[in-house]
Amino acid sequence: MVVEAGSARGGEKLPPHDIEAEEAVIASLLVDPEAIFKVAPKLKAEDFFREKNAWVYEACRALWDRSESINQITVAHELARRGKLEDIGGAAYLSRLVTELPTSVGAEHYAAIVQRDAIYRKLISASGQIAAMAYQGGPEVAEVLARAEIMVAAVRQGETMRDFVHIRELLAGYVDAAEAGMSGNAAQARAITTGFMDLDTLLTGLKRGDLIIVAARPSLGKTSLVLNFARNAAARQNATVAFFSIEMAAEQLVQRVLAMESGVDSTRLAFGQHSDRDERKISQAMGVLSDLALYFDDSAMLTVAEMRAKARRLQLERGLDLVVVDYLQLMHSGMRTENRVQEVGYISRALKQLARDLDVPVIACSQLSRASEMRASNIPQLSDLRESGSIEQDSDVVAFIYREDKYVSREQWERDHSGDEKRREYPAGITQVIVAKHRNGPTGTIHLRFREKVARFEDLLVRQAEDWEEES
Repeated sequence: MVVEAGSARGGEKLPPHDIEAEEAVIASLLVDPEAIFKVAPKLKAEDFFREKNAWVYEACRALWDRSESINQITVAHELARRGKLEDIGGAAYLSRLVTELPTSVGAEHYAAIVQRDAIYRKLISASGQIAAMAYQGGPEVAEVLARAEIMVAAVRQGETMRDFVHIRELLAGYVDAAEAGMSGNAAQARAITTGFMDLDTLLTGLKRGDLIIVAARPSLGKTSLVLNFARNAAARQNATVAFFSIEMAAEQLVQRVLAMESGVDSTRLAFGQHSDRDERKISQAMGVLSDLALYFDDSAMLTVAEMRAKARRLQLERGLDLVVVDYLQLMHSGMRTENRVQEVGYISRALKQLARDLDVPVIACSQLSRASEMRASNIPQLSDLRESGSIEQDSDVVAFIYREDKYVSREQWERDHSGDEKRREYPAGITQVIVAKHRNGPTGTIHLRFREKVARFEDLLVRQAEDWEEES
């Protein structure tokens, strides 16, 4: 007897299922050689409600993986080899399915029904777990809400725990990603551009699943640099970017991005002191920026769980290619820890896990300790990362920002280089981006020009149009 989805038997309400659709899927696979190609990408064995149908489907998948024919004889042989043939009712069960199948044309339709009911069952299971968490309660309501959102999101995406993956599948994914990268599709491309030629060459872009730390002492431009990364990824690759700002209000960040895009002094923007020429440039920049998939969140007391939930929700609703956090030391773990070092260690591990779970690069700004200012050379080192050695351990890339003009005045520079035959110009605005750690590639230093008044970084070789604001 076929039990309808959601019906009750013996007073017990069964979870949603459709046995007839399950049997139609199996029968379609047995009679149509092309059906497996339509069904396999979307249907898993665990999606079947009746266990014996799941066993038959597994046998069909096994034959397909070995590039063998799928029919009544081969499937029966595979089930016998697995010791399951008698459990399903023997070869007679397979024969009955084929005989009663009205048509194999609707294999995808039958598979969609099976998958739909499987999702409903997973949703019921997740709801039960969420209810149990709510009954248990506790003081960490934000964490419970975040876990609940993750459970529901996992149902929507059909996610399961990641298992071993054969190299054949990984190679196929690599080829697809390479082709997507060449076509400029950021949603599928593996690496996200920073927008700076030398840095992209050194890093080969920002890798999905990587945690990238951008660290500097205060007022050296780390917020502006990661804003440039976000803007460039969104503008050049159509990337969707989530920017979490714990230090600055979203309105302040937008003002910086507008200055960056328009070339109008950010001070004049702040006070509304615009000339007609400025107004035209601002209007044009606003038109460009309005079309970018840039999303800002300036929650002041952001916890790891809240950020994870917000990022996952944005990924489900809009897609997601890059996450930026400014900055790491201002985040809260949402957990009880013995000290701040332990808490920052938990946060850095959580950010790395977020990058892997969402399959996006995560850029996190970090403060440096005062140690670099105590040395004769003020160039930062990995040991200067503030509050936790785990930041270095968890990160895939660590990039420091260093500006010589912040430590040496023009007058001091002139005195120190007065006798040089080939004296360099005073490095006003010249920024060194020092890649001190690169887990999967070389380290090195690249140079950018920073136009502080418009919060814009540029490649040194790029000459801007004459109407750009000149730095004093």
